[in-house]
Amino acid sequence: MIATKSSRHVGCHSVRRAAYFVAFALGALTLPVIRAQGSAVSFDPAQTNVGFSVGSTLHTVHGTFKLKSGQIQFDPTSGKASGAIIVDATTGNSDSEGRDKKMHQQVLESQKFPEIVFTPIAIKGTIAAHGTSQVELSGVLRLRGQDHDLAMPVAVEPAAGGQLHATTKFPVPYVKWGLKNPSNFFLKVDDTVDIEIDATVLWTSNPVSH
Repeated sequence: MIATKSSRHVGCHSVRRAAYFVAFALGALTLPVIRAQGSAVSFDPAQTNVGFSVGSTLHTVHGTFKLKSGQIQFDPTSGKASGAIIVDATTGNSDSEGRDKKMHQQVLESQKFPEIVFTPIAIKGTIAAHGTSQVELSGVLRLRGQDHDLAMPVAVEPAAGGQLHATTKFPVPYVKWGLKNPSNFFLKVDDTVDIEIDATVLWTSNPVSH
């Protein structure tokens, strides 16, 4: 059977149309992977300062904790976040042996609960390429074995070498959350402690498949 010119034209048109359809389908499958960019920040304990302060009738007590590890992954489009920031509760230090002993034994029970863990759930706001950005990071703080919802305001600005400088300060109502107030007859201590974090973190952006 000999194909006519018109039948050959129809056949070529059908092949081209099928090829276009395949190319479009492949593009539709791969497009979300190319567009969806996931970001992550990694904390270096050596470049992270975790401080606390609490008022009392005598003076404001200042102290520090050490960071064990920290990494946050987030999707800038959806605002969903994951990861963990882990603070070593046993390293709490206010430069007073007696006060710190009471803090670890009676308040934090740090030998039984050696880690304070913040698990991020969502992030609001955009990190700009220049200047200071304000974002809100919300999640769950596990303190002395109990989970509590927590949202913290974070100021972020670019730093050298693809890093970011991030700072935050937020209150922790530790007595309301079930921890013991170390007050006594002679000394009254506030029911809330302020936490302040100053960190230089590495920011990376990678494709996220769906």
